[in-house]
Amino acid sequence: MRKLVAGKLHGLHVTEANLNYHGSITLDPDHCEEAGILPMEFVEIWNKNSGARISTYVILGERGSRCCVLNGAAARTCQAGDQIIVCNSVYLDESKLTSLKPKILTFDSDNNIVERLSYSVSIDADDRYRFEILDETSKSLSVPLLVSGAS
Repeated sequence: MRKLVAGKLHGLHVTEANLNYHGSITLDPDHCEEAGILPMEFVEIWNKNSGARISTYVILGERGSRCCVLNGAAARTCQAGDQIIVCNSVYLDESKLTSLKPKILTFDSDNNIVERLSYSVSIDADDRYRFEILDETSKSLSVPLLVSGAS
């Protein structure tokens, strides 16, 4: 079993840091549902401004609010306005890698969704992995990954 990316909110802007709330990250349910992130699921958070990396769990905020609130100890790692990446993961047998299609959302400064992407791994004719980033219409933004021995 390997730990793999299952979904990602990329470039989400922190709307608030609340030190006096029970720990977690509060996110808009609309964003979570599109990326496949569940309430109470543990996620990794990577702050693009400071480089801080933390792990916490998701709670749902108000639907449609575009909120991104770091709570409790997590509030010490981010400030309002910081851009972060929120990533959930799944443990999966390598033989099922090509069936995994993580959803990635990118955001503008108001936390509106700009892009809806997915990651795709396939195996080429030489038995090597091929990695692509696909937009919502499956138009390839191909980024090759040179890894051999896919079997």
